[in-house]
Amino acid sequence: LHIACQRGERRCGNAAPSSFTSRILKMLSTYKKTAVLNNPDEKTAGMELERIKNKIPAEVYEVLRKRKIEELMPAQVKAINAGLFEFRNLLVCTPTSSGKTLIAELAVLNCILNSKGKAVYIVPLKALAAEKYKDMKNDFGHLIKIAISIGDIDSSEHYLDKYDLIITTAEKFDSIIRHHAPWISQLKCIIVDEIHTLNDVKRGPTLEIVITILKHFLTNPQIIGLSATIGNPKELAEWFDAELVVDDWRPVKLRKGVYLQGKIDFYE
Repeated sequence: LHIACQRGERRCGNAAPSSFTSRILKMLSTYKKTAVLNNPDEKTAGMELERIKNKIPAEVYEVLRKRKIEELMPAQVKAINAGLFEFRNLLVCTPTSSGKTLIAELAVLNCILNSKGKAVYIVPLKALAAEKYKDMKNDFGHLIKIAISIGDIDSSEHYLDKYDLIITTAEKFDSIIRHHAPWISQLKCIIVDEIHTLNDVKRGPTLEIVITILKHFLTNPQIIGLSATIGNPKELAEWFDAELVVDDWRPVKLRKGVYLQGKIDFYE
């Protein structure tokens, strides 16, 4: 039995909670609290937020400070060094809770606030789109105009021309493209969250078509792919001419162990 402890969450495989897993979670409660403090990887290659102060708008810097972000995570440092602020394409393959969302947010704000064009944030599910919209509206709604588009598939959504950032699903955005929405030509930054869904039998083809169309019909768009689970990152990065950002740092060390007779034996 493999036990993963990360970001304050405790997961046991993919099974639904049961009395068996509940016992494990109870045993892990003490371990989880101490793991954050004792994680030997916690200080790996970070960067103080102050060091990028001159690379981002002052308003964005203040928002990050209010979120109590004082140090960037290793993946975020690597993304910046790989050309995040220079509009390079990036494929970010890092564990859960390693800072991929902030990488996407910085790319979006760098594009919009520097008057380069609009941005679109593509997620695989409507629920994720709604969650992302709520978070970004709360943090950056006073800086940019944010819209969510997950409704009627057979619509061109012309009203989105008034917004800077559009959060949507691949299926919805595919429909918008096919309806020839004129504002698409203004897109400069494309975020593809959970880009590993390209391998999904149902959703993959639609997402691949969307990315392919954007690559061919937009002038030098910045495409940022995010994922924690990609089996062939080098091939995928080559496909959309992206710099590959790979890192195994996580805020809470991942440990594996075997549960037997009321005891968990962890091993490195």
